[in-house]
Amino acid sequence: MSAMKRCVLMMADDDPDDREFVREAFDECGFEGDFRYVEDGADLVDYLTHSGRFEEREEVPVPDLILLDLNMPRMDGKEALAFIKSREELRRIPIVVLSTSDSEEDIRKTYDLGVNSFVTKPSSFDEIVKMAQGLHRYWFEIVQLPRSN
Repeated sequence: MSAMKRCVLMMADDDPDDREFVREAFDECGFEGDFRYVEDGADLVDYLTHSGRFEEREEVPVPDLILLDLNMPRMDGKEALAFIKSREELRRIPIVVLSTSDSEEDIRKTYDLGVNSFVTKPSSFDEIVKMAQGLHRYWFEIVQLPRSN
């Protein structure tokens, strides 16, 4: 990632505690970008397509990374993932599934749909910080990503 660009991290998760723990963990590991969240897959799709409640917003930056829960109301993570990866203008956004599931079926299905990584949610804050450090280092310091349009 370019040092000049402010990174945008999007989390789609219906659990406010999980969102807050992950945000705090990224703060702890030095993430200085924009942390944004939505509460389900339908809001994520609306955000990415500038529709619904995001239609009138002036600033809706494309995320540099999406953390995606699988089990959410209205539109679950698999449905949102399938939609995003089916759209040419969205499919390059890296997506990490961050779920309580460790089901082999969920892992296979999400990789078949095009997820970039699958991480089972850690159970303690210290483990969440370690996970955030790894994701932060990998996705925002090591990996070369295509520029968003």
